[in-house]
Amino acid sequence: MAQRDARPPFAAIDGAVPPEFSALPTPCYLLDEAALTRNAEILGGLARRTGCKVLLAQKAFSNYDLYPLLAPHLAGTEASGLFEARLGAEEMPGKEVHVFCAAYRADEMDELLRYADHIVFNSPAQLAKFGPAAKAADKSVGLRINPECSTQDGHAIYDPCAPGSRLGTTRAQWDAAAAENSALPGLLDGLHFHTLCEQDADALAVTLDAVAEKFGDLLPKMKWLNFGGGHHITRPGYDMATLEKCIRRARNDWGVTVYLEPGEACALNAGYLLTRVLDVVQNGDTTVAILDASAACHTPDVIEMPYRPPLLGAGEPGEKPCTVRLAGPTCLAGDVIGDYSFDAVPAVGNLLVFGDMAIYTTCKNNTFNGMPLPGIYARKPDGTTRKIVTFGYTDFKCRLGK
Repeated sequence: MAQRDARPPFAAIDGAVPPEFSALPTPCYLLDEAALTRNAEILGGLARRTGCKVLLAQKAFSNYDLYPLLAPHLAGTEASGLFEARLGAEEMPGKEVHVFCAAYRADEMDELLRYADHIVFNSPAQLAKFGPAAKAADKSVGLRINPECSTQDGHAIYDPCAPGSRLGTTRAQWDAAAAENSALPGLLDGLHFHTLCEQDADALAVTLDAVAEKFGDLLPKMKWLNFGGGHHITRPGYDMATLEKCIRRARNDWGVTVYLEPGEACALNAGYLLTRVLDVVQNGDTTVAILDASAACHTPDVIEMPYRPPLLGAGEPGEKPCTVRLAGPTCLAGDVIGDYSFDAVPAVGNLLVFGDMAIYTTCKNNTFNGMPLPGIYARKPDGTTRKIVTFGYTDFKCRLGK
């Protein structure tokens, strides 16, 4: 009997391929309802213990058919623009809708204000341009700040505090703008910072110190402070005590309501990408298995970050007898998922299961090369599966013309 994979991405399936997986068409995404519910319960417990409010950052997970599992435990949704704001308002009705965008379009603002409850601006110029209309519409208005405190290592692409960042307003920028336009401070109800990426609470504590140093004099005048996302709250071993200490510090020191808007934490380790081997080729010393799933099309963060996703039952290169490169079927030479090791080379038709595939997949995939979009399925707590949606040629063609 094969040894079970004890890693967290496969905990919901007990570290082995359930029999019902073999009946699903590949490639497909499979969202795990029990794992989603578990994540939501953890986030809901945090809110109850600390009085904070937790939002779903839809940029990471926007499969709205599963929102009913999350909604009972969350305060609402966070959006990055008009379409996500509308989705949150429609699919999590009665909940708060928060929106942040690096720059808003004038021709979308009226419609956006119909959906949003909180609207956060990236710069004093955008605050001055749109803030009065937002206030007139009885919306809660915020400014994204840049505390100029980088806590990331090796992820410059995801560091909003990197030198030259376009995201957030530094204290020097705010002081200059407020001196020039005395009406700006009166527009603000809250401040927002987002500086983390897949990090623990120690990085938040460091960031909160920087926020206090740079913006602490403004915070007692605010109604709320949004800690942004990037908090890996539902990851095993996450330092919940430090997070709760940070939340209580903000509430006690400044009298603000604290918001968090995790994306990954809502759907962490709650989905799979199922794929089958189409061909196996040998090039010198390298064995390559070509899959029906594409890194470029179906898991774009694999190339963009880059990172190597966990694969059920596979080891690190060289750990097991056979090291194999897994790659997609597109014409892109770099359409490579990564190198993995196996007890034997996967055969044509073998089913492979990638873990932690609920986040940044269905909301970022594409049809490059005319690749079909994978179907989306859900796995119920009893282990049975249901189809949410499948895609075909029309979905590819309709994006290219009429």
